[in-house]
Amino acid sequence: MDKRRRARVQGGWVAPSNPQTSKEQPSGVGRSATVGARVVPIQHTDGCKPVKNVRSDRDRKPMPVGPAWLGKNIDQVVPKTTFVFEEPEEEIKLKPSDQLITKAGVYDISTEPSGLSRLRYFPQFLDSSRSDAIFAELFHEIPWRQRYDIHNGVQAIQPRLTHWYSELPYTYSGVTVEANTSEWPKSLKELKEQLAELTGIEFNSLAANLYRDGHDSIGWHSDDEPIMGKTPVIASLSFGDERVFELRKKPPPNKSGERDYTYSQVIRLSLTGGSLLIMEGWTQTDWQHRVPKEYHDRGARINVTFRVAKPAHYNN
Repeated sequence: MDKRRRARVQGGWVAPSNPQTSKEQPSGVGRSATVGARVVPIQHTDGCKPVKNVRSDRDRKPMPVGPAWLGKNIDQVVPKTTFVFEEPEEEIKLKPSDQLITKAGVYDISTEPSGLSRLRYFPQFLDSSRSDAIFAELFHEIPWRQRYDIHNGVQAIQPRLTHWYSELPYTYSGVTVEANTSEWPKSLKELKEQLAELTGIEFNSLAANLYRDGHDSIGWHSDDEPIMGKTPVIASLSFGDERVFELRKKPPPNKSGERDYTYSQVIRLSLTGGSLLIMEGWTQTDWQHRVPKEYHDRGARINVTFRVAKPAHYNN
């Protein structure tokens, strides 16, 4: 009978009475009624006493406000996250997009405090028949030599053949090339006059390079030797097989004077037989150039660069 008197109420259960005392309790205790948030026993008219130990919602601790999972981990302290903007310790650097030049035109590749760097590109300066004839003449008439470079005190053989035409000696990469006053081949004298009409410049020196195949190359460098002056104009003519020509921007030197070329922009051109590329302005000051190795079949290529050389004391 005591079990039947136990009633489920809002916010709690009627606690079971002591088995020993429950037998002595008089009958007549019925259901409880809810008044507001408090459970109040119903007083019956048969004189029975109300049931004791009834839990009230007033005594219940309020449920925590928040996600359900928070209540299941009440012993876990959730740190409050605060986002604070901090300036990066190092400057974020982005590499400019590389550029491919394929069309004839004038290209201003950079403008620095030093000045303007400019390229003039003529992909078909000479027709193919004349270009082929000049290649054959130069290939057989120029007394080609293979020289050595010196880098950081180490001597290395150049991966190409060269020749220098000028009344002045030429020093580069730790090597001095003697002056050469021998007569120029006929085709070079004709090209010299043709370039004078185009540029208005009387070139007096010439460096010739023979790349025997795709494995011959020339590394990154600038033609900024003192005898060339601060803003030399260099006219480069190509004969024979096509080769890639690249330029890269010089970054500012660090405290030790070294340059990190990781983020330098690169400009590429494919120089075919009969093409002309003129570098002028501050290109030799602010840029480097090279002809990289290529790992597929390439035939021989001859490149001649017309220059104006003066004794160093005239260029100061």
